[in-house]
Amino acid sequence: MKAEVISIGDELLIGQTINTNASWLGQECSGLGIKIIHGTVIADDKNEIINALSNALNRVDLVLITGGLGPTKDDITKHTLADYFDTKLVMHQPTLEHIEAYFRKRNRPMLETNTRQAELPENCTILPNKNGTAAGMWFEKNGKIIISMPGVPYEMKAIMLDEVFPRLKASVNLSEIYHKTILTQGIGESFLAEIIKDWEDKVRDMGLSLAYLPSPGLVKLRLTANAGKERANEIDNLFLELEGRLPEHIFGYNNDSLSSILGKLLNDNQCNIATIESCTGGAIAQQITSIQGASAYFKGSVIAYSSEIKANIVGVPIPLIEQFGVVSQEVAESMALKGLEKLKSDYCIATTGIAGPNGGTEAQPVGTVWVAVASKKRLNSKQFLFGDNRERNINMTVLAAMNMARWFILSH
Repeated sequence: MKAEVISIGDELLIGQTINTNASWLGQECSGLGIKIIHGTVIADDKNEIINALSNALNRVDLVLITGGLGPTKDDITKHTLADYFDTKLVMHQPTLEHIEAYFRKRNRPMLETNTRQAELPENCTILPNKNGTAAGMWFEKNGKIIISMPGVPYEMKAIMLDEVFPRLKASVNLSEIYHKTILTQGIGESFLAEIIKDWEDKVRDMGLSLAYLPSPGLVKLRLTANAGKERANEIDNLFLELEGRLPEHIFGYNNDSLSSILGKLLNDNQCNIATIESCTGGAIAQQITSIQGASAYFKGSVIAYSSEIKANIVGVPIPLIEQFGVVSQEVAESMALKGLEKLKSDYCIATTGIAGPNGGTEAQPVGTVWVAVASKKRLNSKQFLFGDNRERNINMTVLAAMNMARWFILSH
């Protein structure tokens, strides 16, 4: 089945809001054998909606529309669709009762604009929205399906999972596709491709599809089986082979994150970790504590951005800083070791570097970073040369540091 996603919203076009809905829909639909071949982002404008919908129906069987279903006057999708499908808006009593209950539960007054949200096209199937007040709508025309949903991500996702996907599975012959993705850190796409080319040949000989999905600091490898989950074991075995080859770089699967994997590893080993951060400015600590339950294994952090804090608070010897400079192996290792003492942790990550865009020299260009990981028995450090973009340098340092810590713990 071919599909198109139409995302409605001026805020998407001006960059005020990132269109996460389209990426989520693409990922979820592909697993059901629904191939999204086109995506369109348009303004909250009647003519734009009509033109986009008409064009979509010329090329796909399923149109998924998100956005423009709120209570305000600029939310015109419902009215436009009613005109397009030559129907009128009528009060939908179950939706009205849901909206009334929604406001009662929150002890908030219900306005006339909220009541009008229960006025819905007469000739569509109403898709209940358990997380909000704007119902979804399912239209059919000439054997094609058009579904309109609110743009709020958690509302859209609930409607898709609870209403749309079950209905599609029941009414359309979908050939399920199975995907599994393995996650690597610290190895470039071209280098990775070179060292696993024999493995890649095996994958293709087995009739599976392989996709490289690179991003700064990470490369994902996705295997796809058009026959569905019946080939899941074969894919699992292929990835286990890769784990044996690249244990230092492979950290998880699918939606895993380095912070969640590191946290599980610390929990399983009943140990804890701390960070002493300079160039990352607390970003590693933020990632670690983004995981629920991090208090069980995260001791704390010192943001030692200046030499004064490195010396007076962390305890890095001033002569060491003067001799080697703040961006050096010696200072990074001292920060990690002193962090163990100050924060009384089992492991400590330390970072020091030149995030940019200023501060680089010929000997140490912007993007030069030292990361150290220490325990009471071991110490490891590594230099990285990332590039000239400040935000990317910080993000890549965070990923590299967490993966270093993961492997440091595993290989003790």
